[in-house]
Amino acid sequence: MTNISLSTVVSGSGPAIVLAHGAGGGVDANFGSLIPLLRERHTVIGSDYPADDTPLDLDALADALVDTAVDSGADDFTLIGYSLGSAVAIRAATRHPGRVRALILAAGFARADHRARATAELWQRTIAAGDAGSFARVILLAGFSAEFTNALAPQQITDIIDQATTDIPGGVVAQAALVAAADVTADLPALSVPTLVIAATEDLLVDPANSRDLAARIPGAEYTEIPAGHVLMLEHPDAWHATILDFLTRHELDLPATATR
Repeated sequence: MTNISLSTVVSGSGPAIVLAHGAGGGVDANFGSLIPLLRERHTVIGSDYPADDTPLDLDALADALVDTAVDSGADDFTLIGYSLGSAVAIRAATRHPGRVRALILAAGFARADHRARATAELWQRTIAAGDAGSFARVILLAGFSAEFTNALAPQQITDIIDQATTDIPGGVVAQAALVAAADVTADLPALSVPTLVIAATEDLLVDPANSRDLAARIPGAEYTEIPAGHVLMLEHPDAWHATILDFLTRHELDLPATATR
C-alpha cells in the first residue's frame, strides 16, 4: 500500500472537525469560506493531498487523514467529506471506527457516475496539456449554479478563474484518477455513526441523485438539500454552516468532548 504524507493545517478550538476535500484543489480551495465559520466553535483540521501525480490509494489516503488528525491532537472527530472526500471519509470511518464520531457527506458518491468520470478525464487531459485555464473554466461553468454565475460581474468571473488556476495542485491528475476509481459501496451497510448526506441540487459534476442513493444505503443516515452547484461554500456558506451545526447539535456532537486534548 502506498505510504502517503499529508500537509496539515489546524485552526480554532473546540471539538475537532476533520475536512476531507475533493479533487482539483487543496482544503482552502474546496472548503473556502466555510472554514472561518467552522473554526468559531471547532478545531478544524484540514490536510492537503500529495502534490505530485503518484497514484493514490483510497485506503492509504483514508489512513493518512486519520493519522494526521490524531497527530494534531484529535483522538476522535467529526469528518466532513466533500465530493471525492466523501469516499475518503467513508473509508476512514470503516477502517477507524473508534476515531470517527460522525460523518457529513456533501456532493458525495459511493461509486463515481458518468459525470464524475468524464470530468476527471477532462481534468487529466487539460492539466497534462498544461492548460490550467481550461481547467479553471470547467470549474466555473460546471461547479457553480447558473443563478450564482449569472449574478457575477466580469471581473468577479476573472477573479474566480484566476484563483482556481492558482489553487490547482500538482497532484490533480492522481486525484482525478481516484475520482473515477473510488468505490465505497461495500462500506456503507457497516457504517454505524450519525451521518448526514447533503446534496447540492444544481450539481453538474456529480448527479445529486447519487447523494440520495448514498443516504439510502447508509443505516439511519439523514438527508438534506442545499440549492447550490458542485463547488462548495462560495454559494450559501451560511446555509452550509447552519445545516452542519444543526446536525451536530441535535446529535450532541457540537459539545466539548474527547475530540481535542
